[in-house]
Amino acid sequence: MNQTDQSLKQLLTAWRKVVQGTNLPQPPDYNGSDVLINRLTEKTNEVTPGSCFVARVRETSDGHPYIGKAIDLGASMILGERTEESLDLKIPEEVAYVQVPDTALALAWLAAAWYGFPSRALVMIGITGTDGKTSTGNILFSILRANQLRVGLLSTIKAVIGGQEEPLALHVTTPEAQEVQRYLRRMVDAGLTHCIVESTSHGLAQHRVGAIDFDVAVVTNITHEHLDYHGNFDRYFAAKASLFENLTMEDWHLESENMYKQGTVKTAVLNRDDSSYNQLSTVTTATRLTYGLGENVDVQAAEIVYSPKETRFLLRFNAQAGPPSGGSVAVSSILAGEFNVYNMLAASATALALGVMAEGIQEGLRSVAEISGRMERIHRGQPFQVIVDFAHTPNALGKAIQAVKQISDGRIITVFGSAGKRDIEKRRLMAGVSARMADLTVLTAEDPRDEALDDILEMMADGCREHGAKEGSTFWRVPDRGRAIYFALTLAQTSDVVLICGKGHEQSMCFGTTEYAWDDREATVAALDAVMQGGPMPDLGLPTY
Repeated sequence: MNQTDQSLKQLLTAWRKVVQGTNLPQPPDYNGSDVLINRLTEKTNEVTPGSCFVARVRETSDGHPYIGKAIDLGASMILGERTEESLDLKIPEEVAYVQVPDTALALAWLAAAWYGFPSRALVMIGITGTDGKTSTGNILFSILRANQLRVGLLSTIKAVIGGQEEPLALHVTTPEAQEVQRYLRRMVDAGLTHCIVESTSHGLAQHRVGAIDFDVAVVTNITHEHLDYHGNFDRYFAAKASLFENLTMEDWHLESENMYKQGTVKTAVLNRDDSSYNQLSTVTTATRLTYGLGENVDVQAAEIVYSPKETRFLLRFNAQAGPPSGGSVAVSSILAGEFNVYNMLAASATALALGVMAEGIQEGLRSVAEISGRMERIHRGQPFQVIVDFAHTPNALGKAIQAVKQISDGRIITVFGSAGKRDIEKRRLMAGVSARMADLTVLTAEDPRDEALDDILEMMADGCREHGAKEGSTFWRVPDRGRAIYFALTLAQTSDVVLICGKGHEQSMCFGTTEYAWDDREATVAALDAVMQGGPMPDLGLPTY
């Protein structure tokens, strides 16, 4: 956070001024004494004199028992959900206690006020969905940049502000609200006009992307994922849908000087071919754009041709949504597979909503490079293909295998695991997908955390066996991920494809509570070199080696 002291009452006043008389979240009534704060944090190890400690309530934790420690460390303000009387401690007179129904939501709005509500100065594009968010965001980023728009990006992989790229922390999906607002402020200060935000279900449910004035909401698809956190599919879907409900909120009482934002109509971009369409299409917005492979869409891909080196198709526009006479442009892209066609369609429809012309979209798609850890090809002179992908859900794994089938006639050998302390059911589902769709499957570690890796692999082995796979013949368990990749490469023959899934761009793997340095792409290069030189797999530092 910005370390400059800010007045609690001034922050609340700024919040109230922006939302008064609207259906936007309202600030709490606070009649206590004013205090100066220099930081908003929910971590006691970050509390210093003058901090505001936020007693966050999560599925598995509660910050209220730590209020006393925060006060001892010098917090000048406490943001909590419980009544002061129920805390079993006396709040000193010099410390402000502000009670709110939801500390996560209030934190988002206080952070937005802290940074001057930066989303009102940017055309805000939110992208959600189970799979394809990062790819769609990067594709859209390339399109807008190719059309000379000054755009920022906040994705799973990185934050891009002007000419600067910054990796996010390990295993980060959407950063916390105060970090998101800080990034947006930096984008405004850098003179950017547009911002793309990858909006995960966790980020939406926990209001990390709260207090943002979204102009365009985009969905890729909604399938099985994160049910360990959300509890059931309906709650998971509701989290995703909240991005679109944001479009129906009333106008903020804060004028935007950004001419692009002034000219942008609130728009929902929906996948007409996905099961999410019927429900999301009921959200009332000024404009709705659809994309897909069928006829009844605004942006369509037709005459698709897949090859090992490129994907080609005609990008067609409905006359009412696109150019006055409709029409089409030819697209050629290095991105592989049908799911990437959908990602390109989502980005194209969004660009159309932002006023980019058909030829500009065509040029932007042509300029898209391989996306880090997304169907990324690894070449070391081997006579077969090797691809690293982030696919870590049943749907994504199935689509990755399908994409490989579209560009190769050889066997498909998959390598993947399933994370510990996460959605347990998908372990069997992912194994089943591979057993049905791939030729050979190698099961291995993927962030087991403090679960027993052998137990995770046994659940996955059950999923393989349920679909007729035989251990030692069509599937194997190799706990060490480096050795698993090496083993899969030794199975490969000319024209085969080894598909290594689950980690993609990530830079660490968690065993217990320790993060070990790990990059699937670097591990694959090391394994390929070892195989081609006839040597053993080197030790890459995992405890399973």
